[in-house]
Amino acid sequence: MRIHFKKRKSYSAAAAVLTPVISFIISLLLTGIMLAAFDINPFKTYTNMFQGAFGTWRDFTETLVKAIPLILTSLGVATAFKLKFWNIGAEGQLVLGGIAASGVALFWSSWLPPFLLLPVSILVGAAAGGLWAGVPAILKVKLNVDETLTTLMLNYVAILAYDGIYCGPWRDPNGYGFPGTAQFPAAAWLPRLSGRAHMGLIFALIIAALLWFAFYRTKWGFELQMIGQNKKAARVLGVNIGRNVILALLVSGAISGIAGACEVTGIARRLQQGLSLGYGYTAIIIAWMSRLNPAVCVPVSILMAGLLVGGDSVQIMMGVPSAMGKVMQGMILFPMLAGSIFTEYRLVVSRRNTDISEAEVAK
Repeated sequence: MRIHFKKRKSYSAAAAVLTPVISFIISLLLTGIMLAAFDINPFKTYTNMFQGAFGTWRDFTETLVKAIPLILTSLGVATAFKLKFWNIGAEGQLVLGGIAASGVALFWSSWLPPFLLLPVSILVGAAAGGLWAGVPAILKVKLNVDETLTTLMLNYVAILAYDGIYCGPWRDPNGYGFPGTAQFPAAAWLPRLSGRAHMGLIFALIIAALLWFAFYRTKWGFELQMIGQNKKAARVLGVNIGRNVILALLVSGAISGIAGACEVTGIARRLQQGLSLGYGYTAIIIAWMSRLNPAVCVPVSILMAGLLVGGDSVQIMMGVPSAMGKVMQGMILFPMLAGSIFTEYRLVVSRRNTDISEAEVAK
C-alpha cells in the first residue's frame, strides 16, 4: 500500500474553508497540551486572553491599535508573495516609512501649509518604504540576487539607522534624558477614532479593498498570479516580468511604509523607541494564513493582534509570560502551513503494484 499526495485538478473551495478552521482548532489543542505540561490551565488561559483582547470596548480598541500595522504590512507582504518574490523586509520598510514621515513632520512644518503636513508626511513615508523595497527588486531583476537575503539584511540597516537617528541627531534636547524626537506639530497628528485606535484603520481597510480588486479583477492582478505560478508561461505570453516585479515591490514597500507613517503620526506622535516591534515578521504569518487574499488579511490580523494583547493580559492576570502570544502565533502557523497542502493536493491511498510512475509512462 502506498500513501501519497496528488495535485487536485480543480481548486477545492471546501478545503479552502475547512483548512484554516481545522488548523486553528489543532493549534489550540497543541497549545493547550503545552500549557498543561507546565501546570497552566489552558481553558482559563484562553478565557483570559480573549477577555484581555476583546472583553471591553477599550480592550478591543487596543487590539485594533496593534492590528493596524499588521493589516498594512501583511497586505504589503501579500503583494510581493503573489508573484513569489519573498519580501522578508516589511519590518525595515515600516521603519523607513516612520523615519521619513517623522522627518517631514519635524522639519517641513515651517514651510508646508498645516493642512498639507499630515498627508505629505504619510505620502513621503509611503515613498520611503517603496524605494527601500525597490532596492532588492532591482537587484533581483538586474543581477538575480536572492531577495530573501537582501530584504532581510535591509531590515537591520533600517532599524540601526532608526535607533541612531532618534538617539542622536534628531533627539529632543529638552527630552529630560529620554531618547526620542520632539513631539510633532498638532497638524501632523493622525486623528483617532476611539481610544488610541486611529485613522490608519480606515487607510488599511481602503487599501485592502483596492488590493482585492486589483488582484482579482484587473489585468495586473492576473499577470502577478501568472508570474507566481509559471514564469516561463508568463514570459511566452508576453508578460514583462521585470517590470511587474519592480512595480509590485514598490507597492509592497509603500504599503508597509504607510504602516510606519501611521504609527509615528497616530500613536507616539514622535519618533522614539517602539516603532520596530516585529510587525513585519508577523505579517508573513498573516499573509500565509490568509492565502494572500487581502480581504482575509483584515480579520486574521485582528486575530493575531488579539493574541498579542491577550498575551499581555494573561501575563498580568496569571503570571504567564507575555511571550505566550507569540508562541501561539507559531503554533497556529505550522498547522496552517501543513493544512494548506490539502487545498491543492488530495491524499491518495493506492496499491503499490498498480502504481505507474511518470518515468515508467515516459518509457
